[in-house]
Amino acid sequence: MENYKKIKCGKLYDGIQAKLQEEMEILVCGKYIKEVGHNLPCPEGTEEIDLSHLSVTPGMIDAHVHPQFFSWRDLYKDVIFNSDGYRALATYHTAEKALRGGFTTIRSIGWFRESYELDVKRAISEGHLPGARMVVAAHILASSGSHGDMSQVVRSHPQLSDFLESTYVGTGNGPDFFQAAVRREKKIGGDFIKIMATGGFATPNDDPDDIQMSDGEFKAVFDTAKELKIPVTAHVYGTRLMQKLIGFGITGMEHGSLMDKETAKMFEATGTYLVPTFCPYQDAIEGDEESMSMKSPEFCRKLHFYQERLRRGREAILESNIKLGYGTDLVAVHESYESGWEYSAWLRSGADPFRALQAATKNNAEICGIEKIAGTIEKGKYADISGWGRDLLKDENALRDCSFVMKEGKVYQAESYVDL
Repeated sequence: MENYKKIKCGKLYDGIQAKLQEEMEILVCGKYIKEVGHNLPCPEGTEEIDLSHLSVTPGMIDAHVHPQFFSWRDLYKDVIFNSDGYRALATYHTAEKALRGGFTTIRSIGWFRESYELDVKRAISEGHLPGARMVVAAHILASSGSHGDMSQVVRSHPQLSDFLESTYVGTGNGPDFFQAAVRREKKIGGDFIKIMATGGFATPNDDPDDIQMSDGEFKAVFDTAKELKIPVTAHVYGTRLMQKLIGFGITGMEHGSLMDKETAKMFEATGTYLVPTFCPYQDAIEGDEESMSMKSPEFCRKLHFYQERLRRGREAILESNIKLGYGTDLVAVHESYESGWEYSAWLRSGADPFRALQAATKNNAEICGIEKIAGTIEKGKYADISGWGRDLLKDENALRDCSFVMKEGKVYQAESYVDL
């Protein structure tokens, strides 16, 4: 006998329309949404779930997660002290906590050593462990000495640094290396390719305006990925590199924090998406010295240096019509499963709440390649459904305070992260 549940919504954001609908109901059959509407007829024995006190949305999606840590403070310790098994446990911990927080899918953006994340994804998808659905870039592909080469943490010991680099399967140089790396990512089951194309804020010896791969290396990545039909995204900040990558036909990019209007128009014209990860730079945007001081000295110095460009870039992104995703990139100050912090950054930056909600649902489902099963509340999709007690349109903490979560028709214990 089929298992039916009827959810009575207080207000409903379905991921399709930019409005909150009143007195809507969702009929769930097994894993799937059967009907959405008013006063739905139900089979005998249907379980009723009363969420009339909540705003109901699709299960949220975080499209830029580094799930490998129990605590963000372990980021650089991880290079030397943590085993793959420990990272696997931390990855699962993040996926489980994200689900409890109303985020039913997370997109893991890659790491350096062998990909235990694919094993965690498999265990969750096969139903052995409860957790957010995972979309995974198995490894970060990066050049030696780049923002993606974590061996620079021990750069004062060159021999040790070189040895550590040799253990990073996605780190190397030259077109042949990157062609082979893309092929391997596809072979082992990666969902997409992530390249570390530029420098960053947290690492000591590079710069967010750097370009850290050659044109030949870029061409090897994009030509191979196109033949293998696997999408590519890139870690990028500066406009010169963003424009170059659009020329190579990239699917989308991460960060883009130093955006300008000319580059934004190129994104719009080509349909290239951007996952802007506002949260890690919110303290620089607002001049929050206490928050910035919690980051590494290198991170803090660069935030101060690029502060005005970050502010102008934020404005250019939000004033554009770029297809935006929602991603947190929490590697400092907050834990990787606290995905609701990004919503706070959007609202504090003056973004339309519906644009942020669409980014975290419909747009992210498309970016993750799961738009046929998730991202909106409509007939035939998985019953990924979250409920929120706060005002979604006015309260910046709304997505940090989950009151109900269902994934594939199964209800899980919701958890609030407001008081962490």
